[in-house]
This record gives sequence, C-alpha cells and structure tokens, in this order.
Amino acid sequence: MIAYVYTGLLALGVVLFYFSYVQFSKTQELVNTGVKTKAEVVDLVPVRGDKGYTYKPVYQYTDRLGKETSFISDVATRPAAYEVGEYVNIIYAPDSDFRKVVSYWGLYRYAILLLCFSIPLMIIGGGYFLYARAL
Repeated sequence: MIAYVYTGLLALGVVLFYFSYVQFSKTQELVNTGVKTKAEVVDLVPVRGDKGYTYKPVYQYTDRLGKETSFISDVATRPAAYEVGEYVNIIYAPDSDFRKVVSYWGLYRYAILLLCFSIPLMIIGGGYFLYARAL
C-alpha cells in the first residue's frame, strides 16, 4: 500500500517537472524570437485581499505595426512594484498575445515554482524506490 503513495508522489513530481520544462521552453522561444520594447505603466489596478489591497500594473506599449496594446500584469504586489509613468522592458510574440516583463522573475516565474514542487516530490518518491531496491 505504501508503494502506491510513493509511486503517486514520484509520478506527480515527474508531471510537474514536465510542465516546468514546457514553461521554460516557451519562455526561451519568446526570448529568442520575440520583439523587445519598452512599456509604460499607465495605471495600477487595486486588488482587494485579506490583508488589504495589492496592486497590478497596467502596461501599454506600441508594437512594430504601430498598434497600441495594453495588458494587466499577472502579479500583484504591495507596495506597488512600479509607479504610473514608469517604463519597463517587455518582450512579446508578434503573432500572439504572449508577452512578459523582462526580469528574472517575470520570465521564469512559472518554471521556478513548478520546479520547487516537483524536485522534492521526485526525491521523496524516487528515494523510496532506491531504498527499497537496496534492501
């Protein structure tokens, strides 16, 4: 019975690791083929939470075709990470709505978070089978 639990942990770890790799690959493709530009923070959207308000910046940029595009960040912070009127570097895919802020956390956030969960699960699940095999 206990082997099923460790098998489940190992399998979940492998699945999360796979999705981490997919996120990393998508980000690398965006970095290699995307268009880099500057975006202006035009607004801060307040998000109500248990401990008060956090703020999501609204970015606006002009693409290569001259079309102005705006988008709301996925990340809310308190205090606000940016001020209205501030410029940030972004990278976007010209053929889709895929875009990210150029920073370590902005580019690799999802890959890092998935790895933080997958690695311990794979160590625990795989370690059990290595230990059981050694007995």
